[in-house]
Amino acid sequence: MNLPSSIIHVVENLDRGGLERMVIDLSRAQRNAGHSVEVVCVFDRGLLADELQASGVPVHACGKRQGLDIAALRRLRQRLAKGTGGILHTHNAAAHYHAQLATMGMRFQRVLNTRHGMGDHAARSRRERRYRRSLAKTDVVAAVCEAARRHLQSQGVRPRGCLIAVPNGIRVQAFESANPELRAALAVELGLEADARIIGSVGRLTPVKDQALLLRAFVPVLATEPRAALAVVGDGPLRAELEALANEYGIAARTRFLGDRSDVAKILPGFELFALSSRSEGYSIALLEACASALPIVATRVGGNEEIVHDGITGRLVGAGDEQAFALALKQLLNDPPLAQTMGRRGRAWAYEQASVEAMALRYTQLYGQDCGHAA
Repeated sequence: MNLPSSIIHVVENLDRGGLERMVIDLSRAQRNAGHSVEVVCVFDRGLLADELQASGVPVHACGKRQGLDIAALRRLRQRLAKGTGGILHTHNAAAHYHAQLATMGMRFQRVLNTRHGMGDHAARSRRERRYRRSLAKTDVVAAVCEAARRHLQSQGVRPRGCLIAVPNGIRVQAFESANPELRAALAVELGLEADARIIGSVGRLTPVKDQALLLRAFVPVLATEPRAALAVVGDGPLRAELEALANEYGIAARTRFLGDRSDVAKILPGFELFALSSRSEGYSIALLEACASALPIVATRVGGNEEIVHDGITGRLVGAGDEQAFALALKQLLNDPPLAQTMGRRGRAWAYEQASVEAMALRYTQLYGQDCGHAA
């Protein structure tokens, strides 16, 4: 296997999110393995850029403005020219076609694009049309789960090499196992009684995450378990609307909106259950982190969730939008603590084996240095 002389990751920016966290963790792992790594942001640097730079991985921003920005493309070309002969690894559609435009005439050992999420943009949108045209000189497109790979294939994503699934990984060692002491500590921190039974969720407060369904499902849960509480981690445009719904449903006193937090690894082990009510998902970093924290999970059966949550083994899967099934699954796990704890332990064991950053980095290193096993 021919190891790369250098690796350049290209992203839109490094704001807080699952894609950005994956790029940071992968870049660190590659640097620790001895590779020369840097990250180039097409637009601005983003909130997490300083964190990555402090770990020894250079971060550069091209400052692109909306529309055609020749000066930014020139800056992007200058940055990427330093990595010719190595690996060009882009993330998502816009970063990829901008990088391909900026590197016309350049040669790399391998050009690889990772599509995060399910590729839900309309296939006929301008972004997706530009993206598909840019694949003529792309060796590999990596989807983050098998469900996403199949969806992208159905949308006509055809690189010159192959379209494969490469699951994301997280720093599993950063997450403690949930336990009664940590649950009591979090409950007190949130102004609840020490024996509160906290159902937690992490995600942007946007329509696709459908936290409104989670609030509705929590109503019958609270009716049968008065010690239950709901903690929602994340921020977004729907926060005020969701807070109003909690008041409307009569659950505001048992619901905590924690906003955007940088200490999710500290918060997760204080939950008793983890809930994800999304209408659509790719390969959810939030679910991986819940597994690493030994939390039993109730999630919707969408996207790559089935590849993380094994129904009846590490959690429960229900149909998207089915609030009754969601509520029933939450109540079943609250009513059977031994089963819930067994599911949590199984999820943590799976995460250590399959969902670590090291496992992800190894998959990409192998992909950088050898041909795909099959073409899509």
